[in-house]
Parts: sequence; C-alpha cells; structure tokens
Amino acid sequence: MDPYNPGSRAIQERVGVTGIADHIGRSISDGIRPVAAAFLELQPMLVLAAADADGRLWSTLLTGTPGFARATGPHTISVAAPPPAPGPTPVGTIALDPRTRRRMRLNGVARPSPRGFTVEAEQVFSNCPKYLQKRELYAPDPATPPGDPLHGTALTPAQERFVRAADTFFIATTAPDGVDASHRGGNPGFVRVDAPTELSWRDYPGNAMFLTLGNLASDDRAGLLFVDWRTGTTLQLSGTAHTDYGPDDVRVNRFHVRRTVEIPSGSPLRWSEPEYSPANPPLPQDPA
Repeated sequence: MDPYNPGSRAIQERVGVTGIADHIGRSISDGIRPVAAAFLELQPMLVLAAADADGRLWSTLLTGTPGFARATGPHTISVAAPPPAPGPTPVGTIALDPRTRRRMRLNGVARPSPRGFTVEAEQVFSNCPKYLQKRELYAPDPATPPGDPLHGTALTPAQERFVRAADTFFIATTAPDGVDASHRGGNPGFVRVDAPTELSWRDYPGNAMFLTLGNLASDDRAGLLFVDWRTGTTLQLSGTAHTDYGPDDVRVNRFHVRRTVEIPSGSPLRWSEPEYSPANPPLPQDPA
C-alpha cells in the first residue's frame, strides 16, 4: 500500500522528490520495532494530535515518569494520560527527545483504557535530527502546579513575544487517512507573527515526505503547540493553515488563529538553554 495520501503525493511530484519519498516511505510501517519501543519507554513527554468534540485540531503536551507511554505489543502503545475522546478517535503522536535529537512518530486510532488510552498503530517511523535543538533535562518541578488555562481567540502581546522567541513548535494536521503530529524548528524568529491572528513560517527542506503539507492540501485544520522549555508554560493554538508556493522552491506556511489556550507551568519538565541545530538556516530579512 502507498504510505502517502494524494495530497502528499501531489506535493512530492510538484517539488520533484518522488523518488526520494518512495525510498523513505519504505521505512513507514504499522509495527513498533524493539528499538522504537525502547526509545518510547525512556521518554518523559509525548505530543498528541487530535480533534476536539467540535472538530478543532489541537497539539497537546503529555508528560509523565518515563514509561508512562510504552509499547504493549508490536502494534499498540499505552499512555497513562486522559484519553482524547470517549471513544475511538484518530490521533497522531510524536515522541521527541531533545537530549539526543531523536524523534519517533506513531499515528493510529486511540481508545480509552483503564490506564488512560491506547493507540493502535497505523504508521510508525522515525525522522532525522534536522532542526532539533539539543537540550538537557533538569529535575521536574512538581512544586509548581499548572496555572488556570487562559482562553482566547487571538494572541495577546505577551503571547506574540512567546511565539517570536520560539525555536520549536509542534503541528497537528489531518486528512481522510488519519491525523499526524509533526515538529518544526529553527532559530528564534523563524515563526513570524504577522497579526494577532496570523502566523507564518518558511517550510525548510526536510525528509521529502510532505505529510504535513499534504494533509493541509486536503483539510486546512491545524493545531500548533509552543513550549517554554524553561518554565513549562504551554501555548496551544487551533485554527487553519495553508501553503503559499513561491519561486526558487520557497514555501511559506500561513496559519490563522481561531482559538488559543495558554497554561502557565503546564508541564513539570524543565530544560536547559538550547544548543541550536547546525541545520537551522540563517533568518532572511523577510522570510515571506
């Protein structure tokens, strides 16, 4: 079976990377290899992509003692966290380790379980360390509980500064064949705040899969997650996105904010200052 949906295939053909995508696509399977299971069990965080009851997409940071997310079979993981829905629902997940610049993606169907929820895998694969900032994990801060969620429909001035300072974010997208969670990284300032409800960022050269852009070609819903690695504060944005194609293979993604949720100290994890990826491109004067 083709591991790519028609949206991804169309972009691969447009950019001229079909052969590379075919080669990389052979690494996508529905099985969790022992090395992937061992990696997952060491992680203190997992990013979950899922739609809410109103159909809005969100990226959510889940945390726990290593082992809170673990493989329970060759095709299933168990996560000790609240389920994303009361019944079966498509989800995407990404386990990212800033300490080693490794990441693993697993997409499938989530179901509530006595422990929290399970995910029956449909796609499992890892990505290269490109654009991943290296960080060391400090001791968790259980003494600072999460603050009350702050809801809105546009970014506040403080949230705009939060986004402009980010070197990493996560993005949830969806298509008829499922939900995906992915990562984007760059030097601070790689995400532009064009207005309180408008963000944009350059689409850097990646693994030639074009899963995110392919999903957006068929369904413009998207959810972004920004993390303050020092304080644990999380900023979730739900809205819509599209890709503008310019000359010289320049692609710019534009995101329209519809809902915001900021949770002060939303994560108990505290991380060091980053060692930026050597793959991060220098920022042009005007990325758009």
